[in-house]
Amino acid sequence: MTQIRFYFSTLSPYTYLAGTRLEEIADKHGASIDYKPLDIAGLFGRTGGQPPKDRHPSRQEYRLIEMERQSKKLGLPLNLKPAYWPTNPALSSYAFIAAQNAGGGDLGKLHHAFTRAVWAEERNIAEDDVIRDCLQSAGFDPALADSGLLTGAETYAQNLEEAVSEGVFGAPFYVTSDGARFWGQDRLDDLDQHLEDIA
Repeated sequence: MTQIRFYFSTLSPYTYLAGTRLEEIADKHGASIDYKPLDIAGLFGRTGGQPPKDRHPSRQEYRLIEMERQSKKLGLPLNLKPAYWPTNPALSSYAFIAAQNAGGGDLGKLHHAFTRAVWAEERNIAEDDVIRDCLQSAGFDPALADSGLLTGAETYAQNLEEAVSEGVFGAPFYVTSDGARFWGQDRLDDLDQHLEDIA
């Protein structure tokens, strides 16, 4: 079975814009998904990227143009300047990892719930009640927000190391088990075609 390693940030607008299309593609091709939430700021620092606030004004402006264009194209509401961005993504990522280890819910819905909370619902994913609500909405025990914090921190750091070693430099980023790499939600059609080609 083909595996897709999915590197993402719970803060990423483009992970939000991906929705649950990855899960639909994986289901179509009988592929599994290995979810890898990571520290996007740490990834930028390790791979030559810059946080949006540090980019040239032309890049900042175009980023907003493209985000608005993509949200309209995909029919996903998006606030270009959300109230709680940036915020600390660590606790939501630890909760995601705890949910991943516990099972029993829908991880695709969970990553989308976190990113939707930031980019469409004006909610702070660093707050415990928001994390609990996202867990519950995806079918997980909300108490997972308080469990496995050490394991979550270790896995979160390990995911960053693995991302760097695999040539990942942004989010969302998809790496297939044969080593093919795809950066961005606008490359999901290419991922779909690649899985068709190697079937």
